Amino acid sequence: MAEATEPTGIRHFRTLFISDVHLGSKAAQAELLVDFLRRHDAETMYLVGDIIDGWRLRRSWHFPQPHNDVVQKILRKARKGCRVVYIPGNHDEFLRDFPGEHFGGIEVKMNATHVTADGRRFLIMHGDEFDVVVRNARVLAYLGDWAYDAAIILNSLFNTVRRRLGFPYWSFSAWAKLKVKNAVNFIGAFEEALAEEAHRQDCDGVICGHIHHALIGERAGIVYINTGDWVESCTAVAERHDGAFELIRWTEVMGPIAMPLKAVGASLETNHRARAAEAA
Repeated sequence: MAEATEPTGIRHFRTLFISDVHLGSKAAQAELLVDFLRRHDAETMYLVGDIIDGWRLRRSWHFPQPHNDVVQKILRKARKGCRVVYIPGNHDEFLRDFPGEHFGGIEVKMNATHVTADGRRFLIMHGDEFDVVVRNARVLAYLGDWAYDAAIILNSLFNTVRRRLGFPYWSFSAWAKLKVKNAVNFIGAFEEALAEEAHRQDCDGVICGHIHHALIGERAGIVYINTGDWVESCTAVAERHDGAFELIRWTEVMGPIAMPLKAVGASLETNHRARAAEAA
């Protein structure tokens, strides 16, 4: 069954997964996320870490109105009955001191297990727990964060020119990740580690963020889903009412200039009964 679409054009899903918004960073594409939240509703929403960028806010305060609008949009959805679960990441790790607490109707959890409409179990976690640099070389992580800021600023300037020429958004950082051998190896190792953890916890799949590389795929019989980010790719993952997943790339939907909403994405169906039979 496809997702419901209201007469207003709002798409309604069973579950939405969003991560790596980095509110407080100048690179956060808050306006696009506000527009996405305006056009999408769900029964449950998982905020899969790095929604607020505490690292950058500690360096200098930057929280303009569009960033506040994102917070207000999420709080409003919670007030209207959407279950909102916030799983902190490394950039908003200050919230890891409050597991089980509720803030404005938003529940904070270290990680979660989500059961889809078709009965599959998914481990939900940010993923920085499996990033060796973040765990064991904090100074390098901060230096890498500064370098990433510089790359994003250059990317923003480049895309300003592209938009004026009528070209769609293009991410240099995302392109580099797929071209640089070490980055490709890191992504592969990260995906394998998350899949192994999901298998260890007897789950059919894992949904994470952290590496800003959106994907719906499979690793060793485990469904691997990364929600991407709202700095470069502007992506979210949605669970339809039949349990199938869809990857939504909002910059492709909207184009270089706001365009009528259209459905995009890819879904992946897995046979969890076969996995259960194999394990038995």
